[in-house]
Amino acid sequence: MTRTILVVDDEQPIREMVEFSLERAGFNVVEAADGAEARVAIADQRPDLILLDWMLPDVSGLDLARALRRENLAREIPIVMLTARTEEEDKVRGLDAGADDYVTKPFGPRELIARIKAVLRRAAGDASDEVLGTGPLRIEVAAHRVLVHDEAVHLGATEFRLLKFFVAHPERVYTREQLLDHVWGPNVYVEERTVDVHIRRLRKALDGTGAERFVQTVRGAGYRFSTRD
Repeated sequence: MTRTILVVDDEQPIREMVEFSLERAGFNVVEAADGAEARVAIADQRPDLILLDWMLPDVSGLDLARALRRENLAREIPIVMLTARTEEEDKVRGLDAGADDYVTKPFGPRELIARIKAVLRRAAGDASDEVLGTGPLRIEVAAHRVLVHDEAVHLGATEFRLLKFFVAHPERVYTREQLLDHVWGPNVYVEERTVDVHIRRLRKALDGTGAERFVQTVRGAGYRFSTRD
C-alpha cells in the first residue's frame, strides 16, 4: 500500500525538493502552502503522515499541531516538524505541541526518509486485535482506543504507544534510554529528554481519570507503570 505524506511548507522549492525525494522512495505526496490548505488536504486525502513546517504565513506550525491534536480527524496522524530552529528548547516545544519527531533544516533526503519510515513503523506497530487492561484502564489496540472507567481518553500516537508499552510491562522500572529503544525503536535519532515530554503529555491526557498516578517517576532511575500507590 502506497503511503501518503502531506508536506506543509510555504517555500515552494522546499516542497518540490521533498516531493521529488519522497516520490522516489515510493510515497504519494500532497502539498500545502499554509495551514488552511493543510486542513483541506487532511480532510480530502487523510494522509498517513504530516511534514509540518514551523513557520507558515497564516498560522505557526506549533499552533497548527496543537489544533490537529485536539481534532478527531487528525489526532492520530503522525507529525514530523520541519524547522531551521536547532536549540533543544525549540525541539521540546515542537514535541510538546504534538509532533512525533523533529527534523532541522537543512536536512538530507536520506535522513528525512529514514525518519518518516521510522515514525510510520511505530504507528503501524499498534495495529493488532489485542486488548490490554489493568484496573479501570483498558486499551483496545486495533481501535487505537483508551478507556478509563469506560470513558474515552484521547491520546496522540506516541503517548498511545508509550501507555501500551507501560500497561504490557507493569511494575518494572525503565530508564529513558530503554523506553526510547522499546517505544521509539532502536537507531532512532531522538534525545532522551523527549521521553520526559511525552510522559508529561500522557499524564496530562489522563489527568482527572485517576489513572495519571499509574505513570510513576522513580527518582534517579526512570519511569514505571504501577496501580499501587
